[in-house]
Amino acid sequence: MNSSILIGPTGFLGENFLRLYPEITSVGRNTPINKAHRHIQINSEFNFEVLDNINFENVIFLIGSSDHHLINNHPTLAFEKNVLPLSKFLFYCKNRIKKPKKIFTFTTMLQYDSEKIIIPCSEDQPIKPHTNNYILSKVMAENISKTYRSFFEIIDIRLSNVYGPTHLRRPDLIPTIFNTILDGKKMYVCTKKPIRDFIFVDDLIHFVFHLSNTNYSGPINIGSGIGRSVSDVCNIIEKLTESKIYSKNLEVKGHMKFIQDLTLLKSLIPFNVTSLEKGLEKTFKKMVLLKNKTK
Repeated sequence: MNSSILIGPTGFLGENFLRLYPEITSVGRNTPINKAHRHIQINSEFNFEVLDNINFENVIFLIGSSDHHLINNHPTLAFEKNVLPLSKFLFYCKNRIKKPKKIFTFTTMLQYDSEKIIIPCSEDQPIKPHTNNYILSKVMAENISKTYRSFFEIIDIRLSNVYGPTHLRRPDLIPTIFNTILDGKKMYVCTKKPIRDFIFVDDLIHFVFHLSNTNYSGPINIGSGIGRSVSDVCNIIEKLTESKIYSKNLEVKGHMKFIQDLTLLKSLIPFNVTSLEKGLEKTFKKMVLLKNKTK
């Protein structure tokens, strides 16, 4: 991916993209933990004109926030994080002399209407944008992509539950479990009942690499296509860590069962996924190393 740039390199996905493809040029306000071949600094106003003399064909656009608790408890933060930077970047790209070939954005499977979808869920299933500000911001981002798709190819990745190694304290299920156990604390989940489509981050990144060589433009589901329960996740992690994970047995809202229909993805690129057991093992081993580095 030598002709690619990655915008927003310091988050979970950014650090893992650069771990696997360090030749990508990173662009962001802060220097990434995984050093890229080249890093370009931008300011807090997202002055993308610093890229005027940089040639790139593919863009991995990762500026945004998936911290649901934080952004859903603020009236405008979801749109400031997930809509405005993308809109500004696409407007910049439209006016470049040499436009990019393909841009990847990352949205969410949570936009699908949990009361109406058919499982497995395909890209044409009904969506429910007004569930909360986070989901609304991601749907708005996809609508902005539609506006610019006539200028260059844009793939909006509707991502299922992605997991993998990270040094970050993320609110997602799997990193929360690992970090809590590695901190020596008791781990509680709200419930072990939900079934989710978990995908190992390395698989996601390889799929993006293959998609960059296609002519596809539009939204696309990415997941494993396999439903596994939170109970499955807990059982695997208990064996890996020799720790007990407890359930509060609370009632939770949202998708109780979600599995991606990956027919479109499989028609475009080679498809192979890491098992949940292997992916969690790799994640745990790497997070132990990351934990030891911080001591």
